[in-house]
Order: sequence, then structure tokens, then C-alpha cells
Amino acid sequence: MAVAISAAPLVTREVLIERARAMVPALKARAESANAGACLPKETIREMKDAGFFRVLQPKRHGGYEMDPGVFYEIQMILAEACMSTAWVYGVVGVHPFQLGLFDDRAQQEVWGQDQDTLVSSSYQPVGKVERVEGGFRLSGRWGFSSGCDHAEWVLLGSLIPPAEAGAPPEMRTFLVPRKDYQIVHDWKVFGMQGTGSHGIIVENAFVPDYRTHRAVDGFMCTNPGQAVNTSPLFRMPWAQIFVRAVSTGSIGALQGALNAYIDIAGKRVSTNTGKATKVDPVALNAAARTQSAILEMKRTLFVSFEEMMAKLRAGEQIPMQDRIRYRYESSQIARRCADLADDLMPLLGGRAIYMDSALVRFWLDLCAARAHVANDPAIVGTSLGALYMGEQAQEFFV
Repeated sequence: MAVAISAAPLVTREVLIERARAMVPALKARAESANAGACLPKETIREMKDAGFFRVLQPKRHGGYEMDPGVFYEIQMILAEACMSTAWVYGVVGVHPFQLGLFDDRAQQEVWGQDQDTLVSSSYQPVGKVERVEGGFRLSGRWGFSSGCDHAEWVLLGSLIPPAEAGAPPEMRTFLVPRKDYQIVHDWKVFGMQGTGSHGIIVENAFVPDYRTHRAVDGFMCTNPGQAVNTSPLFRMPWAQIFVRAVSTGSIGALQGALNAYIDIAGKRVSTNTGKATKVDPVALNAAARTQSAILEMKRTLFVSFEEMMAKLRAGEQIPMQDRIRYRYESSQIARRCADLADDLMPLLGGRAIYMDSALVRFWLDLCAARAHVANDPAIVGTSLGALYMGEQAQEFFV
């Protein structure tokens, strides 16, 4: 029986940005408790739902806004200025409505048919054990790093499917699994981004119908089954282009938060050893200028990239592979670059910066944790981009 589909009321970018800015004081106040509990407070998730943030990339057929990705990332950066854990969960969980829109419509109906605010977490590690059975697959395994999983009713899990024919390569897919078919293992004990609650997931011999899987090759080729019902240009965007920015863009906002904290501390600090005010130290001033300039540059690159991609898609064109690899490379540099810039600010505040109650320390640790994500390693994609520039064959991968 078909489930009734309803569109969301009209919401503008300006309204969403205003709502994000209004959340900043509360997020700052909750950051410490989020880290202590290794989980975002329920109030934060509820407020983001009420603000409509998780619907930005969600299909209109299921109450979403189908906005340009730039709006999604702009919200994420504002949230990160207050709490990077909140921004990370928003980035990862908030990007899943886009991927779910690429699935067979039956999967979309199962998730959103009763509640269009239903959230989905993920772990794309290809570590599951998969068995082919009639109508689908049997899935087992243990995955890590499922950010925001305590607030989700479904999870997306990556696995390699054994080849159907001898000698053929395995096939990478994402499996959509309901909460009743997995357990959460609370094992998130880390030095940064504790509030993301990126705990482990265990699945034991769960049946996953074929329509609740998404082939990586479809995400790469933009031949997803969901495009039959979600026909806007947004859903012709390569899946990887959306995802990799979801795990890098929060770092830009967090660096802005770090710089804000640095300016606040530096503006009041006078060295007890030299008697010199930090706010007139040329080295400290240049560090502030260099950091703010880098933030503006990274934002500009992000927005221009997605404007270029959306313009191609609206014109009915494909995004050239060389551009896709370049966009992917630009994204991969962000977390490490932001962590390095925050690291440059730390010693300029002397002993004051090393106390755990320093606002700068929290951002610094979060940025150092963010650069550990595999999508934030520029060495992986840089080789392929460089090969293209040298006229050589580039490796095809997650772009």
C-alpha cells in the first residue's frame, strides 16, 4: 500500500542561516556535556530537526527542501563555530537524506513513510560479511565510527559483496539496516570530537533486501535507482562529492571558532615574563590575519565548486572527471590545513592555551581528530590528480 507523500513548507536559505546563528549560544553551553557524555544532547538533535536542518538535502517527495548543497555546508560551518561535534553529526547524519534519495523508492518509503524526521547514521567501513540469499543478502559484522547513532533509527553500513562469478571483483555496496537489526556498542573514547558519539555497530545475520542496498558504482556513475522518482538536478550529483565535503567542511567553521577564541584571549593577554600585550605582537597579529584569510579562501572554494557543479547538472551536463577529482582533492586538504592553522595559534598564547578549559583547546583537539578520517587524507587523491596533470591515467575511486 502506497504511503502518502507530503512536501515541506517553503523555507529559504536566509531563514535556515538565521536559525543556525540563533543556536550558537546553546551549542557553546552544551559542548562540555556533549563531550562528557560522548553523545549530543537530545535537545540539540530536536532543535536541529525543528529548524529543518536535516531536510536541506532531503527529497521534496518526503518533506525535504532539495536545496543546493552550499546551503547545507553553510549551516554546518555556523554550527561548527560553536561546537564541532554538533557540526560533524549534522554533516554526516544530515547528508544521509541525500543518499537515501538515491535508493530504490521502497527503501525511502520504509524510512520516511511514517516519520519524515527519521534520522539515519552510518559507517562506510567495508568490513561486513555478506552472503547472497534469495531476494537480497545476509549481513553480519562489526563497524566503527557511526556518528550520532544513538539518535538514529536506521544505519547505512558499507560492505563488499563476494563476486557472483569466479574471478570477478567484489562489489561495494551500502546496506540500509533498521534499528531492530543492530546493536550499538558504546566504545567512543577519544581525545577529540567526543560529542559525536561515533560508537560501534554490530549486526548478526540480518536480512537486507536488495532494494535496501546502494551500489557504489551507481553513486559514481550517477545511475541511481532513486533518480527515477527524485528528478531534480541535485540527485544527479555524484554521491562522493556530497559526502566528502560533509566530513571536511565542519573544520572550516571550527577553525573560525578557534580564531574567535584566540582573538578573545589574545586581546586580554599580557605576558607575565615580558610584560608585552599579545594584541600588539606582530607575530600574533599576522597569525590572526593568515588564519582569517585562509578561512575565507576555503569557503570561497567550497561555494564556487558547488556552484560550478550545480550549473552543469541544471544544464543537463555531466561533471568532467578531472573536475570531480580536483573537487575531491580540494576537500581532502581542508581538515589537515585547518588543524595546522589552529596549531600555529596555540603557542602564541603561552601557558594559557594549554588548560583544558580554554575554548581554543577544544577546537584544536577536534580539528586534530577530524583529520584522521580517510576522506581527509590528500595523499590518496593527490596522486590521481597529479597523474592527470602529467597526462597519465588516473585511478578511479571515490569521486
